[in-house]
Amino acid sequence: MAAKRPGEAGVRRQERGRRRMQEILDAAEAVIAETGYEDATTNAIAARAGVSPGSLYQFFRNKDEILEALVQVFTERSRDFWHTRLDADTALLPLDELLDRIVHAMAVFKDERPAYWVLFHGSPTSARLARASEELHAGVAARLRTVFLWRVPGLPEERLDLLAKVSIATATGVFPLVMSAEGEQRGRVLAELKGMLLSYLGPVVGFGAVPRPVPAPAPTPAPPVT
Repeated sequence: MAAKRPGEAGVRRQERGRRRMQEILDAAEAVIAETGYEDATTNAIAARAGVSPGSLYQFFRNKDEILEALVQVFTERSRDFWHTRLDADTALLPLDELLDRIVHAMAVFKDERPAYWVLFHGSPTSARLARASEELHAGVAARLRTVFLWRVPGLPEERLDLLAKVSIATATGVFPLVMSAEGEQRGRVLAELKGMLLSYLGPVVGFGAVPRPVPAPAPTPAPPVT
């Protein structure tokens, strides 16, 4: 027997439930950004979301379940973020323009999602966060390897891997300075980061724009056998 579809009232309840869950996750992001994960409490998250602790527990049994949901959300957002900004057209831009776009977008993303930085780029406070951070970095590294290969087809896999890892380590090391800087100082720190990456990557992947490869001509069909 086919399962019954939820009626209109059921659909409304499901939608309210999704909204409430999102409100709790948004509140968790805000609390974690302010206090860090270890000091964040379910009571503080519930208060920020405007719900009772009992209502929060209807969706998440404890703080670990909230963390797991946030890890999934941030993993999806990170993947979408990099795939959108590191496509083939962007990869072939002059290197300084490519780095401008990436570095600026990273700063905007981390401003909009400060809990992302606290959870994934500080010192991991749990094995789950450490694994999630490794997975996120691995995803970014894979995308960077693709970008470098678009620019220089034929680069050995070992060289691609090292370029990606060093680029990520450089950005990760400098970004605490970016996030703590304000006004013009932030722009200067970002410029320093861009200069470091430009000097490191340019001699390998090229400084200028890269022409799009010309598609190979279609093979000429063989003449019919007579």
